[in-house]
Amino acid sequence: MTIFLLVISLAIILSGCEVFTNGIEWFGKKHGLGEGAVGSVLAAVGTALPETLIPLIAIVFASGESSKAIGTGAILGAPFMLSTLAMFVTGAALVIFSKIHGRDINPQVNHRIIGRDLSFFLIFYLAAVVAGAIHIRPLHYVLVGFLLIGYGIYVFITLRTEGDLDGHTRPLYLTRSHPPDFPRLRWILLQIALSLAAIVVGAHFFISAVDSISSYLGLPALVISMLITPIATELPEKFNSVLWIRSRKDTLALGNITGALVFQSTFPVSVGLLLTDWQLDTISLVSAGFALGSGSLLYLWMKLKHTLAWWMLLLGGAWYTAFVTYALWVSL
Repeated sequence: MTIFLLVISLAIILSGCEVFTNGIEWFGKKHGLGEGAVGSVLAAVGTALPETLIPLIAIVFASGESSKAIGTGAILGAPFMLSTLAMFVTGAALVIFSKIHGRDINPQVNHRIIGRDLSFFLIFYLAAVVAGAIHIRPLHYVLVGFLLIGYGIYVFITLRTEGDLDGHTRPLYLTRSHPPDFPRLRWILLQIALSLAAIVVGAHFFISAVDSISSYLGLPALVISMLITPIATELPEKFNSVLWIRSRKDTLALGNITGALVFQSTFPVSVGLLLTDWQLDTISLVSAGFALGSGSLLYLWMKLKHTLAWWMLLLGGAWYTAFVTYALWVSL
């Protein structure tokens, strides 16, 4: 039954992602938004918001000694997973679709959009990690203001500097009988809302299945939350990026991940800074170090080459495997 639940939940999530990417593209076209605004802001925040509630609920409403550890693990796990495993999945999609559909194996991205996302992420997340290492409580409150204002500046710059979306977009699923060039806004918003609801429901069942499997492992709550929660909540929704890779919309695909990195390093981190003591232990610092290392490598390559290579994205799998090996070694 657990395996069956896992398969069904993934099917629901993937269907929701397909409908969501279609709806969010039409929303961008309707309002003259560019790839950065659609991929890095709308898609990234739209799919990340449900997961942001997990650490908030764990920290504020849950009882028990492990609740804050679960919340902190979820906060730290999301940037780590996005900068490693999500990049690996996107790289694998490039390789697969280059063989199946004959597309370019290297992503064709707007380096200014992706580079800007990575630079904001590295600044925000490094500040949060340093605050967790030195632990000066008044600094936490100052940093919250810096992160929230900084994210507002990031959104303003992203929305302001991009042009129109390029490329073919399939007809809106809810109005396929209508001409595909002018679906009404209410149908676009309804499709986005329904697809997000499907993703949330699918993720809920996915979490239940993964929780049943992980209960046999006997790992500490922080480690389980850091490794399992982001896989169960963030990674399935990043199949949006796989769908955009299939459609050769690589900036949307990578922006969906890098934009989520910026969001996850500001709002959820602010929750941790305000509502926990935010004292990061060794395993938390190692996780953050791996996320920063992976992000820094991608950023430097982007600055030097003005593009990304498929194998650079696949390196995310090596970063992830190395941390999982370390976490299991110190926890068992």
